[in-house]
Formats: sequence, structure tokens, C-alpha cells
Amino acid sequence: MADIIDLIYADHDWLRRQFFRLDDAQSAEDLAAIWDALGTRLDAHADAEETVFYPALLKHGGREDPGNPEGDPEDETEDAITDHNAIRDAVRESRRHQPGSEKWFEAVNKARSENGSHLDEEEREAMPDFIKSASLELRHELGMKWLRFYAEHDTSRGIDTADKDSDEYIDKHS
Repeated sequence: MADIIDLIYADHDWLRRQFFRLDDAQSAEDLAAIWDALGTRLDAHADAEETVFYPALLKHGGREDPGNPEGDPEDETEDAITDHNAIRDAVRESRRHQPGSEKWFEAVNKARSENGSHLDEEEREAMPDFIKSASLELRHELGMKWLRFYAEHDTSRGIDTADKDSDEYIDKHS
């Protein structure tokens, strides 16, 4: 089964590992090689989540659960869009600077920090809430959409890297 939750977790793992690889880079060329792929994937991952996962969360996720007062799909989506915008901003800023420069490291470290917080929050809140409320059939259907998204966007071509207004996004997808 192509489970959307498994696929998102796999992407999260890949993103974390690439940030670790930056720590092992020996030259500006190494940094550039790792960051080019990572920065592109950060943009693609945000767009994939906003195209596939969060519209489904808004429609099917976070049923009222007195044991989990944070399980509001609109709040979780707003948080995700805000996080994605901060990550995109940091990636864009990094691309204005020479890999290995002080300004480049500031932007990359901002992306790393924002991404780490986002992944942790998403794995604690949005994903468990969705697991509780979505059928296996829906999770598979979304997993296939996720795979098609990446097949159609195997490069940065077609990836939406623009910041989003979370209120407009929620209104559009609710």
C-alpha cells in the first residue's frame, strides 16, 4: 500500500539526513551540491504537502477529541503553511549567497531550524490526527497522488515556491 503517512515520513527522514550531510561537507562545492538538492526538495516537499496532504487533512482529519485539544485541522494547516513560508523564505535567501559564506550559512541554518520544528510538530499533531480519522483506502489514494506529484515534478520545474496566505489556503481547501 502506498500510504501517504509512510511517504511523508520517508520524505522527512530524507530531509533530515541531507541536513546532516551538510555537516560533513568539506568544501563550498560539497555544500553547494548537497544544498542544491536539499533546497529543491524542501520546496517540493512543501508544495506536495500543500497539494496532497493538507487539503485532505482539512476535509477528513482531526475529529473532535477531548484528549487532544490541539487536533484542529485548520490550526494545524495554518501552522504548516506558516512554517512552509518560513522555510521557503530561508531557501530563497540562501540562493542569494555563495555556498559556505556567512550569509549562506545563516539562511541554511534558518531553513534547518524552521524545517526541524515543522517536521516535529507535523509528526506530533497533524499526522497522528490524520491516522486516527482517515481510512486506509484514503491514505492509499493520497499516497498514489503523492507519488504522481513527485513523478510530475522530478526537477524543480512546476514547483510552486511562492509564499501562501494561510487563511486563503484554508478557505480554498475546506
